[in-house]
Amino acid sequence: MGFSSFLGRVLFASLFILSAWQMFNEFDASGGPIAKELIPKLTVVRRNLSSKLGVAIPDINVRPVIASIIFLKGVGGILFVFGSTFGSYLLLFYLALSTPILYDFYNYRPNNPEYNLLLNDFIQSTALFGALLFFIGLKYSIPRKQFRKKTPKAKTV
Repeated sequence: MGFSSFLGRVLFASLFILSAWQMFNEFDASGGPIAKELIPKLTVVRRNLSSKLGVAIPDINVRPVIASIIFLKGVGGILFVFGSTFGSYLLLFYLALSTPILYDFYNYRPNNPEYNLLLNDFIQSTALFGALLFFIGLKYSIPRKQFRKKTPKAKTV
């Protein structure tokens, strides 16, 4: 059980770690290729929030957002490999924030080909979120080893 659990965590976390490594290598002054995808999506989110809330929301600088994504995926993935619940909480935080923004299938019509791609990625991220919740629940449901006091043996004379 120990090795298979470790191997499962390594394979699961490799998705996040390798993605963070690729984003780190492509990160430059403009934010890298992810910035070209993220800027329009954040603009739509900002416009929607400002119309719903009735206040003007300033422009969002993409570079710190991308750096935060790299941090959450990289550090969260590495900590998850070693069985840390903090690492799984970092990955949960990343998925909770990024999934509705990156995979905005709700902004497209069902007959649009982009809709199916985004819906598929959204469901996949939701499944990863569920797997992390399962890991956290499993981690807290297993009782920790409890040390019992040794009862002194009766001395025979």
